[in-house]
Amino acid sequence: MPFSAPAPISRSLRPRLAGWLAAVCGLGMVWGAVPAAAQGKLEAQYEASLSGIPVGKGGWNIDIQDDVFSAAAAGGTTGLLKSFTGGSGTGASQGRVVNGALVATGYQASTTTQKKTEEIRITLDKGNVKDFAISPEPPVDPDRIVVTDAHRRGVWDPMTASLLRVPGNGDPVTPEACHNSAPVFDGRMRYDLKLDFKRMETVKAEKGYRGPVVVCSLYFVPVAGYIPDRPVIKYLAAQRNIEIAFAPVAGTRILVPFWLKVPTPLGPAMLEATSFITTAQPPRVAKTQ
Repeated sequence: MPFSAPAPISRSLRPRLAGWLAAVCGLGMVWGAVPAAAQGKLEAQYEASLSGIPVGKGGWNIDIQDDVFSAAAAGGTTGLLKSFTGGSGTGASQGRVVNGALVATGYQASTTTQKKTEEIRITLDKGNVKDFAISPEPPVDPDRIVVTDAHRRGVWDPMTASLLRVPGNGDPVTPEACHNSAPVFDGRMRYDLKLDFKRMETVKAEKGYRGPVVVCSLYFVPVAGYIPDRPVIKYLAAQRNIEIAFAPVAGTRILVPFWLKVPTPLGPAMLEATSFITTAQPPRVAKTQ
């Protein structure tokens, strides 16, 4: 969701690491063309904290049907952080379910701070970016690595990239779920998100889900659209201690982030579900004459 991310995460990275939900912050991963199964819904609430101090809240709703899907998130800063860097944001993606696979067709995000509002729109066709826009248009920076047309082919938007699909017929919450990577384009940057299995845990939301999660190490690999000398880029790219825990959406083979932990110089930043209510939906039955 679009939480305003705590330092040292820059505004441009919000819909990616917190833009999962902001998408995470839009810090939002469809991994591989693996079919989704059946239908399900998720209604979740998240809290962001820095060194244990609450700094943001947000919500995330996902609806997977037999032929279409949608995901939408919204959030903002709270408490003391709101007094200094008040911000809020929304993010959404939608698309079709083709032969059981999620195929995004559109992504929209809006981030508002005390100084300005920025809106991003992306149109996709089978993983290729057909059109995108940022308003207001950002200034040209000669030090920024150019995003080419090739960089915008075979990619996921940040929101859909928060949905981890697991192949097979057994329990999807397994170590194998972490054996994945995703190319992402967020309208400004092209980057890769890579996972490695870390451990299994059991979680208990204040409301809703209680059960196992698979914890993965998360690696951020910038590809284009960034300024190499920016400290935040160097910091995130060098991190080997970012962790993300995935929980299942009932009735599907989709896993979504339950919590995300990112080390920062000011202490650990964390995004964690406080409410995680997920329900399976029965397949729609075709009407007969």
